[in-house]
Amino acid sequence: MSNLVKLTADCIFCKIIRGQIPSFKLVETELTYSFLDIGPLSKGHSLIIPKYCGVKLADIPDEFLADAMPVAKKIAIATGAQDYNILQNNGEIAHQVVKHVHFHVIPKPEASDKQGLVIGWPTQKPEMDELKALHAEMLSKL
Repeated sequence: MSNLVKLTADCIFCKIIRGQIPSFKLVETELTYSFLDIGPLSKGHSLIIPKYCGVKLADIPDEFLADAMPVAKKIAIATGAQDYNILQNNGEIAHQVVKHVHFHVIPKPEASDKQGLVIGWPTQKPEMDELKALHAEMLSKL
């Protein structure tokens, strides 16, 4: 394993990476591990996890994130689904359950409203001045 890898003793995903908990491994690289989700939303639902234990996306070094996306792409193709979601949650109120950054590849079966990720998209209608101010604020932090 790379000397960049950072795993913890009590994290369930770190235990899976180390082989202490069995998994249905799909793709493994020096920086990434992926496997089938055992509580899938649809057939082929898979997880991609960096071999660096961090709770939120900002905690993960860029080289791990850069390695994870090609793995997610390969898995999405391997499911055979034409449509799919790639999902990553940050924090409890954003529905993150395991405190180790991970990406879901969730196939969406054709014409199914019951399988795969089912979400609402509650859009808002901010004023243009609010958007301009937010844009300036965010640009100042980039």
